[in-house]
Amino acid sequence: MEQIQRLPAEEALRRALHDEIHARPPAQIPVPARVRLVAVLNNGLSPSQELAHLRTLPGQADLPDLAVVSNFLSIDLGSSTLLWERHSEFSRYSVISPMFSGGTTTAAEDAGVIGDDWIRAIPGPMFAAIELQLMEGPLEPWADALATAQACFGASQTTASLLGQGHSLAMTDFQIREDGYEHFVVILPPGASSGRAGRVSQRLLELEVYRLMALRGLPVAKLISPLLNECERQLAELTAALEARSVGEAALLDQLIHLAAQVERATAEHSFRFGATRAYAGLVDQRLRELRERPIAGTRMLGDYLMRRLTPAFATVYAAERRLAELSERIARASALLRTRVDIATEAQNQRLLEGLHQGQALQLQLQSTVEGLSIAAISYYVVSLLLYGGKALKASGWGLFNPELFAGIVMPLVLFLVWRATRRVHARLSSTTEHQARSR
Repeated sequence: MEQIQRLPAEEALRRALHDEIHARPPAQIPVPARVRLVAVLNNGLSPSQELAHLRTLPGQADLPDLAVVSNFLSIDLGSSTLLWERHSEFSRYSVISPMFSGGTTTAAEDAGVIGDDWIRAIPGPMFAAIELQLMEGPLEPWADALATAQACFGASQTTASLLGQGHSLAMTDFQIREDGYEHFVVILPPGASSGRAGRVSQRLLELEVYRLMALRGLPVAKLISPLLNECERQLAELTAALEARSVGEAALLDQLIHLAAQVERATAEHSFRFGATRAYAGLVDQRLRELRERPIAGTRMLGDYLMRRLTPAFATVYAAERRLAELSERIARASALLRTRVDIATEAQNQRLLEGLHQGQALQLQLQSTVEGLSIAAISYYVVSLLLYGGKALKASGWGLFNPELFAGIVMPLVLFLVWRATRRVHARLSSTTEHQARSR
């Protein structure tokens, strides 16, 4: 029977976005068990390189390429299970193995199903290695449970918390042992479900991984602190020079550009790390809240111990990030002040140029008036001369009583007036045409 289409066509990302909530589910871990987690930075590592290492596991030579598309794999190896997770900056390999109550692993693992050689060959630089032991035992009285967990750490100082409504007890000393692992011990009451054990282990392991990733911003903050101090000192000197007008605009602008380039380079190099620290710190806080810790008399809670040390570290990173952003803003303000000063100087210079042009135009008008006067005199001279020659011609032709010189003297004022009027009319016509062209533009 043909299925009836009841919904519109699906958007391309609907399934992927919907199924994201099911990505990386907590493992089902029957207690007692041991979880060994190794986290490596995957910068420069492609998923295919990690897939090649996964294929070296027993029976996994034919692991398909599509197996790494979701960035999560759960590989059943019989007595053990391997969880592989690829994140934006790191990849996690978690080996879950059954454990006898005495703390030893099964013979299958001892035979090398996932041995130290395979773990040692994981590609990428390792930044976290954690071994978490999940034990089964009574939680009350608390002193007995604490003593059981403490036996795994010896005389080292430990922190411990009750998780949730007292459904489990977690303890660690946050120390790296000789084997390279940090050690956590979790005691769950008899009958605890494998789902609860998986959720508890996932939160504790993620808490430690995200803590270490968040702290990667601390060395960067300490590294750029001298640079920030020097840039702030240079900016203060430049601002003082700008106020005192002791340095020219060109030199100030060159120094500001150099300083801005230094700050922008530092921002481009480290802004991702600072942003990542802020994001990972948020995840650490979220995982601590999800643990819902309760104190045990005579011990320090995991969250209190962590935050007492993490808070100053995060504050240092946030302060460096804030100083870098504020320094960039202060340089921008100083540049704006310098531009304002340059604009004012340019306007003053333009004003002086306009005044010079005005004076030149006034002189040009005076010269033009002088030239016009000379032109009127010259034209009148030539007209009167023509009239004089005409009068002499008439006298030579028989007008004996006609006096050309007297005639020229009489008409000379009239000629001057007529030439002056004609020149003024031409000047007015040219001025009218120029104004009309200016309005048209």
